[in-house]
This record gives sequence, C-alpha cells and structure tokens, in this order.
Amino acid sequence: MQHNQLTILGSGPAGFTAAIYAGRAGLKPVLYEGLQPGGQLTTTTEVENFPGFPAGIDANELMDNMRQQAMRFGADIRQNIATRTDLSARPYHIWFDDDSEITTDALIIATGATAKYLGLADEEKYRGMGVSACATCDGFFYRRKRVAVVGGGDTACEEAAYLAGLADKVYMIVRKPYLRATQIMQDRVMQNPKIEVLFEHNTEGLYGTDGVEGAHVVYRRGEADERRYDLPIDGFFLAIGNKPNSDIFRPWLQTDDIGYIITQGDTPCTQLPGIYAAGDVADPHYRQAVVAAASGAKAAMEAEKYLATL
Repeated sequence: MQHNQLTILGSGPAGFTAAIYAGRAGLKPVLYEGLQPGGQLTTTTEVENFPGFPAGIDANELMDNMRQQAMRFGADIRQNIATRTDLSARPYHIWFDDDSEITTDALIIATGATAKYLGLADEEKYRGMGVSACATCDGFFYRRKRVAVVGGGDTACEEAAYLAGLADKVYMIVRKPYLRATQIMQDRVMQNPKIEVLFEHNTEGLYGTDGVEGAHVVYRRGEADERRYDLPIDGFFLAIGNKPNSDIFRPWLQTDDIGYIITQGDTPCTQLPGIYAAGDVADPHYRQAVVAAASGAKAAMEAEKYLATL
C-alpha cells in the first residue's frame, strides 16, 4: 500500500494551485485528477476573467497550463478517481476506481461541484455553443443578445439579474407558477424591464445550426390549455443548482444540507486535523476559478504548517 505525505483530490483550479504551492514547498504532493480532469471550468470555452490573460484564454489551455506548472514543481499527477475514504484516524485511507488503496498524512479535497442539468440531449450537444451553467463566466458573450435562464430560486434570479445588465432580453423559464426565491430577489426580477418570467413552462429541447438559436418550450404541459412554441434565444443558462462532489467524505466531515463541506472561518481547514477543503466543494456562493485557485493556495499553506508538526 502506498503512503503519501500529502494527497490532493481534484484537478480544477483549486487542486492544481494547491499542487503548485505544495510542490514549491517540497511536500511532494500526489494529485489524483478525478472524474473530470481540469474541473468544471473545462465545460466552458474561453475564459476572459482570469487575471493575467488580457485577451482571454481557452479554458482547456488554462487548465493544461496549471497542470504543467504543478508538474514543474514536482507534483505526481495520476488519473484515478477516489471512490471511498476512511478518515476516522490518521493516516487517512483512500480507495480508488482501480481497487488501489493509499494512506496519507494530509489531504486536500478539491473535488469541486457538478452543475445540475435538465437531462436533455441538446444540453450536451450545445455545451459551449450556447449552453452554460455559469452566467458570470459566460454572460459577457451575450451582450445585446437574447438569453434564457432555467430555474426559479435565488440562484436563477441572481443569474437573470446579472445577465440583464448585459443582454437585451432575459427570459426566466420556471416550471412552477411561482418563484421559490426570497422576496427581495423576486422583486428585483419582477421590476427589471429586461426580464420576462415564463411561469409554468418547461424546456423540451434546443435548436440551432452552429449554436443555440432557440428553445422548444411548452406551457402547462399535460393540461387542457397546453401550448407548445419555439422561443428564439442565443444563450441557455442552467440555474437549478449545483451538487458538491462530497459524498465519499460526508460520513467524516461536516457539510451543510446540500453537501458543501463546512470549513472553519475563512480558512480551508475542516474539523479534522490535516484535512482541508478548497474550491467549489466548499463554496456555495462564488464558484469562480480565481476564488477556487486562491483557496487551493491557502489549503497548501495550511497543509505545510500542519505537516511540519508531525
């Protein structure tokens, strides 16, 4: 059985940044890339709001640059997916999809979160071509265009309000006859002249030749007054929530009701010594690459201090 001084699970901005800092500190980190190498950022195309790239950068190129930088400082990067953990005592135990098992003195959890989708085949077909799960990431590309936001909670209202500052028209596609958002967010949406809420609507598909040109929607599906029509849009934003990839840690770590790992104050420290959570797996609020990268740096710095005490 292999023993690691420091193990990093996840290969998004948080994981790779943690590996860069840990590698430079001589900790010889072993990083396991997980289910989605490069993290959720690789589901988008161009990134324009990551510092240092005034002309923007392709998301996959950005993540590959981070990977190469981590390797430059000695990170051992592997492609396994963690499937089970035992964090009851140090050294901590982790099992992987190839039936291998390791122990580790310190662990940085950077497994991210997965955006929830409707499950339409067209969502995958047009991903990066008009379909997005992050308005603050991709909204800029829809300046003076028409977009739709799916969802009726606070997140959907926030995304719609943000997009209304860029797009000419924002539709909110809400399957219920009401919004689930807090009253202040409802008021913000309903009072914005650019936002039109389509209550009791469902999306059944998307269409377009070289990208999204519209959505097939249905009003009051299954009712006597059911009506189907095509809604012309340029962008389709999912805002029905994110699921943090924390299931294998929840028996051991404190999480909120959704599954986001709870850390102590403004640190990445969990309640267990030597275990840290960085990036979207512990961030229900910001979900931005630059924020995740910063938390990865903090996690590595905390791990370095902890390992020096052993």
